[in-house]
Amino acid sequence: MLSLRVEDAVGSCAVEPGELAEEVVLDCVGAPVRELLHHPSAAVRTAVLDAFLMWTGPHARRAEEVVIGRGNSLHKSVQRARAVVDLVPGKPERVLVVGVVNSLLQQLRERGCGYVPCDRKGGVTEWGEPIATDAHAALDGCDAVLASGMVVGNGTFQPLLEHARATGKPFVLFAQTASAVLPWFLGSGVTAVSAEPYPFFWLDGGPTAIYRYSVQGMFRT
Repeated sequence: MLSLRVEDAVGSCAVEPGELAEEVVLDCVGAPVRELLHHPSAAVRTAVLDAFLMWTGPHARRAEEVVIGRGNSLHKSVQRARAVVDLVPGKPERVLVVGVVNSLLQQLRERGCGYVPCDRKGGVTEWGEPIATDAHAALDGCDAVLASGMVVGNGTFQPLLEHARATGKPFVLFAQTASAVLPWFLGSGVTAVSAEPYPFFWLDGGPTAIYRYSVQGMFRT
C-alpha cells in the first residue's frame, strides 16, 4: 500500500509487492501536489489525488460515519463487512465480488445472495469455491457488483463503471484505495461507497471509522 500525505490528510493506493521502487516513493517526499498528479506511476497519481480530495473535503463533512469497534482483525473485519454489504440495495441473486474478502462473502451468504468471487490472484475461497480472475467476463452473469477500491489502482475500474452505466446494475465499492476519489462517481454509475481512510481497521485494535456514501444521500454540504 502506498500512502501519501497532503497537509493533515492521507491518501492511499494498493500496489503489488515490488511494484514500486524505493526511489519512486522517496521522490514523492516534499514534491508539490501539482507535479505528483502528473507522475508516471498510476499508484502515485491515485494516492496524491486521494489525499488532496480528503484534505479539501473530509469524509466526516459529507458521509455517514460508522464506527468499527475495538477488537482483533477478524472481529473488526466482520463488523466492517456488515456495514459494507448493507450498502448493496435489495437482494440480488448473484453479486460479482471483485477483490475477495471472506468476511464480505460470509455476509452475502447469510443474506441468501449468490456471488461470483473474483480476484487477479485466483485460488479458492474459505469454502473451497473457485475464484475467477477475469471480472469483465463474469459481469453478464451477475446483477450487482461489489468491488474493492483496488480496481482504481490496477486499471479495471473504468470497464466496471461503464458496465454499470450501461445496464443500471448496482455498483458498490469498499475503498481503502481512492476512498476520497470514488464518492465523486455517485449517481454516475456508482451506487454507494464505503470509504475507509488511513489508518485502516487492521492497523489499529481500537475503534476506527468508515464513511458510507449512497446515491440516496449523495454529498452533504
